[in-house]
Amino acid sequence: MEFVIDPPIATKIQKMKQRVRWQDSLLTQRQIDQTRLVLDDGQDDRPDFSFLVIGDSGSGPHRGHNPQRRVAEFMLSHRDACRFILHTGDVIYLTGSSEFYPKNFIEPYREFLVGGDRPRRIAYNQMVFNLPFLPVLGNHDYYDLPLVYSMIAQMTQPLRHLLESRLDFDVGWRGSEQGNAYAKAFLDYLMGLSQTELQQHLNQHYGAQTDTGYALNYQPGQFTRLPNRYYSFRVGGIDFFALDSNTFNAPAPLPNTPEGDVRRRRLEAERSKIDSERMQLLDSASKYNSKNPEDAERLDDMKAKLEQLGEVKKDIDKQLATDETTVTDLEQLEWLQQRLIQSWNTESVRGRVLFFHHPPYVTEATKWHQAQTLAVRDRLRYVLDRVAKEIGPRPQPIVDLVLNGHAHCLEYLRTLDTGHADANTNWIVCGGSGYSLRRQRQEGPELAEPSDRLQPDRARAVAKSLLFVGRNGQGVHKRRPYSFLRIDVKAGSPPKFVVRPFISERYHRQWSDRALEPFEI
Repeated sequence: MEFVIDPPIATKIQKMKQRVRWQDSLLTQRQIDQTRLVLDDGQDDRPDFSFLVIGDSGSGPHRGHNPQRRVAEFMLSHRDACRFILHTGDVIYLTGSSEFYPKNFIEPYREFLVGGDRPRRIAYNQMVFNLPFLPVLGNHDYYDLPLVYSMIAQMTQPLRHLLESRLDFDVGWRGSEQGNAYAKAFLDYLMGLSQTELQQHLNQHYGAQTDTGYALNYQPGQFTRLPNRYYSFRVGGIDFFALDSNTFNAPAPLPNTPEGDVRRRRLEAERSKIDSERMQLLDSASKYNSKNPEDAERLDDMKAKLEQLGEVKKDIDKQLATDETTVTDLEQLEWLQQRLIQSWNTESVRGRVLFFHHPPYVTEATKWHQAQTLAVRDRLRYVLDRVAKEIGPRPQPIVDLVLNGHAHCLEYLRTLDTGHADANTNWIVCGGSGYSLRRQRQEGPELAEPSDRLQPDRARAVAKSLLFVGRNGQGVHKRRPYSFLRIDVKAGSPPKFVVRPFISERYHRQWSDRALEPFEI
């Protein structure tokens, strides 16, 4: 039985549009840009500033310890020096259900919330941040539970007991409702307002004037909502673009050719093997006692493996499900293309940063070769190539930095000559801030791809990993280094970014905190 399901892309797009009343006549008449926010935090817009980055954090306590909370406490020493926090997605595990926001988000990050001294009084859909918290959607923030599972879970306890008590999964009774919980927690949820209420709301919160229209005023301590599932903002001459990669990550259709049929049969066989392995893990888990420290370590490994297999299976499902009607969020990609061109044509802008969930480049063992990874890479290249053609020669890459999550690690990569406009770009994966960590692939730090689609055996290097922090060691010597970033942006054009990685490591059931050597990009 599949524990979680991923809604279709078309459903994600449609539902999110309804929740923010996308291009409602009242908003268009007022020339409101529903993809733009202005940080109204009372600070001078200096060219040198700092921000924090976390991702893939949304789990609760794990058998007496809480990695997410440990990272959040470490972050507190940097709060006053930073203007905002970026979150690269997967705010809540295992499904983005509203019932898990109190334990898996509000409690861990309570010092970053107004009223955080009494976190139990904070409703998930009424959160106000005292430091700007700017997330993007992860795949788990969209996940739902199959109806069959919900019915079984309510009728009998064994499966729920197995998942929660043995493997410590936050499964619950419901899912995200196709991303609805995330929308109510973070977006400016306009659905349900009367015309009069909407007018009053727009008068109060959409007075910021920008070069793309009126924008939402993001006011820490007062009103901290996002205008849309993808959006942009500008700080210190840097344009930040937040994307929803869940709607442009569908793999290309398998061809209706003999080669495509062979590939299809291989994927089906691999999926069956994964199902068998998952059932064996569940059976093995029932034999361990979670109160025994050594057994708890084994169960933690089983949980990580089970979730990892589930993600691999979902990637296979996406490949097998694709057909000639595969949906790609062209509207969002066209928006990104036009806004990047506009950014390059704005004299006061000196740099650009993208952040979204699925990494186009990564060497984490389970994600580097997934079809979704390659799909996102291709679609981002498509956008950047078109921007490059429009703006012509330039002194720096189209974007200075790309931040992602999804892979449960901390990694810094740099692309080589890819033959596209994503060449010589800095990529950082920050997806190790609280959930189960993963290892680096055995194939090494250099990523390659076919240099010719017609000759797949001929490959060329396209990217190289320069730093990888993830699960390592075996047995009692296993280390779990959870992470977050502080990034200091320096004045000047092109801008320089000083990346400061911080690690909270769990080893021998003890915690230790440390800073890694900073590096400049």
